[in-house]
Formats: sequence, structure tokens, C-alpha cells
Amino acid sequence: MERVAKELHLHTICESARCPNQSDCYGRGTATFLILGDRCTRNCGFCNVVCDWPHPVDPKEPRRVAEAIRRLGLRYAVITSVTRDDLDDGGAQHFARTIRAVKALNREVRVEVLVPDFLHAIDWVVKARPDVINHNLETVPRLYRQVRPGADYPRSLELLEKAKRVGKEIYTKSGLMLGLGEAEEEVVKVMRDLRHVGCDMLTLGQYLAPSKAHLPVHAYVHPEKFKTYKAIADDMGFLFVASGPFVRSSYAAEAWLGMH
Repeated sequence: MERVAKELHLHTICESARCPNQSDCYGRGTATFLILGDRCTRNCGFCNVVCDWPHPVDPKEPRRVAEAIRRLGLRYAVITSVTRDDLDDGGAQHFARTIRAVKALNREVRVEVLVPDFLHAIDWVVKARPDVINHNLETVPRLYRQVRPGADYPRSLELLEKAKRVGKEIYTKSGLMLGLGEAEEEVVKVMRDLRHVGCDMLTLGQYLAPSKAHLPVHAYVHPEKFKTYKAIADDMGFLFVASGPFVRSSYAAEAWLGMH
């Protein structure tokens, strides 16, 4: 995986975010591709991706992502990006071009995209027909100012609602990090909000600080509590729920296929 990414000059969120599941995913021949560069225009307190002025969009990147997926023989591909507030559409059209390039070169591949909060441009992504559109709420509304500066909880919910309304057959997905200081009732309220906008899938995982410079871990959530949250989410009607300390929004993302 590392060799193919380097040969094709591609980034992965696995490396950029220092994901704890990196060796497992690479061992299984999977990764989450990071498009639109490796510099983010936001400085979220939990994220290890570099915040800096980004490079120009590379028009050849969609083809290289498609080629990497072909070389690796992937049947399920996850594509995410940095946030690009410098672009009028937030990078939505580049996402669309990447989805189309991947599907044109890999007819059988299923594509999941994990997108930023480019609400008014989400139509571009929907029209490219990915199988799953994921947008993470990340935390509860009360903690947004410190965890997701520049983001807006209602806007993120609206993006998921619009993606589902415009692309009815596309699955929608979101995720939360736990251990940042949220209360149980706040987590349950976010779950209800997600179901209200038709969100199909949910991931819940433990927040782990990438470094001492990032937000500290407020609490380590007991594995039994993750099981409790999963039971609550299942009862709410989510089609698929992954809940556990090492769950990440893109880790084993294809697992839901076995249930449908």
C-alpha cells in the first residue's frame, strides 16, 4: 500500500492523521485516500493533518487514485479530503471527478466518500453516484467551538439531510469521537438528530490525541459503554452501527456490505 501511494504521489489519511489502525489496514491491502492535498484550511483541535495554505488542486489526481485502486485490486474504496475553504465549491467537483474516474477504471468497486461540510455543493458529489456519503459530526454541539472551530452543527446535519434527499438510494453515514467531555444524553441526542435526517450508518470510537499539542483526552470510555451506545443506536433504526474504542469512520468501512 505504501509503495503504490508513493509511486503515484498520493496521500492517505491513515498516515496524515496517525491512525492507530494503520498497520492493520495496510496489512489487509486497504487505505483511505486523501485527495485535494495534505494541507487543511482549518485547525481542528483533534486532527493531526497540517493546517496551512494549500497547494493548487491537481487535475490529474482523480486518475491516479483510480489507478491505485486498480493496482491494489480493491473492491471497496474510501476517499476523503482535507477541508478546502479556499475553493468556491470546497472541492466538491474534484470529489465528483475522482468518483467517476474510479468507477470508470474499476467497474465493480464500491466507493465511499468522507466529505467536508460543503453544504451547497454536495449535489456535485451526489450526481457522481458514490455508494456511501459520509460526513462526520465528530462531537456533540456543546463542544464544537473547541473541537471543530469553523464548523457548524446544523450545517453538517443539513448536509447529511440534503445528500439523502437528493440521492435517495445512496447510503449516508456519520461518526462521533467519544472521550472529549460529552455526556451520555448529549450523545443520544446526536444519534436522534442523525436519524431525523435519515442517516443510515453510524460509527462511534474513542478519541486519542495525536500529540501533546492536540486536545487532551477527557475520559477513556469503557468498552461496555460502547456496547450500550450500539444497542441504543440499533434500537433507533440505524442500518449499521460500529461502536468500540478503536473504531474509526473509515476503518473496515466495507463491513456493512455483509449485512445487506
